[in-house]
Amino acid sequence: MDISKVFKNNEKWISERISEDKDYFKTLSAEHNPEILYIGCSDSRVTAEELMGLEPGEAFIHRNVANMVVSIDLNVMTVINYAVTQLKVKHVVVCGHYGCGGIKAALENKDQGILNPWLRNIRDVYRIHKTELNAITSEHEKYKRLVELNVQEQCINLIKTAAVQHADHTRGIKVHGWVFDMETGKLIDLKIDFNKIIKEIEEIYKLES
Repeated sequence: MDISKVFKNNEKWISERISEDKDYFKTLSAEHNPEILYIGCSDSRVTAEELMGLEPGEAFIHRNVANMVVSIDLNVMTVINYAVTQLKVKHVVVCGHYGCGGIKAALENKDQGILNPWLRNIRDVYRIHKTELNAITSEHEKYKRLVELNVQEQCINLIKTAAVQHADHTRGIKVHGWVFDMETGKLIDLKIDFNKIIKEIEEIYKLES
């Protein structure tokens, strides 16, 4: 790829935006008030705003390998805290995708070097749901189900945070678990029963302000 093409594309994009709205960049540079915090995968095939049909400024985006919410990852925890407590987003989304390389790597019993500590978090999801996953005979379907269960567990990790708990009590913030199917382009709501999950874990993870 000729990297200079990027700057040519940028000029074309600027012209297109201005032709549609002469004040586009004036509006874009104003203070943004996104209503959604989107935590997705770093996979280059999955573009957050595009798949949601949103414009720049409508979602606060964080991406990492396999859309993880790890309590000791200062990056994701800072993003969550800022989005929830400062931007006061109304929705927090964890979005995984079928065909995720991070999930696939976690299913393989290989030494992945520096990736090992990160992948261990995904393997912990497998351990929690081992009975269900091992009952699936198709490796492809097991792979897809782990993608879904990983999204669920990362949503639970969100619910464990003080910022989300406080926002839930004071203004009813909503957590969502989605999966993007690259083969169809569909965005799938996993319809996770968070009320049931909260009842099961509240005794352990509830934080008093």
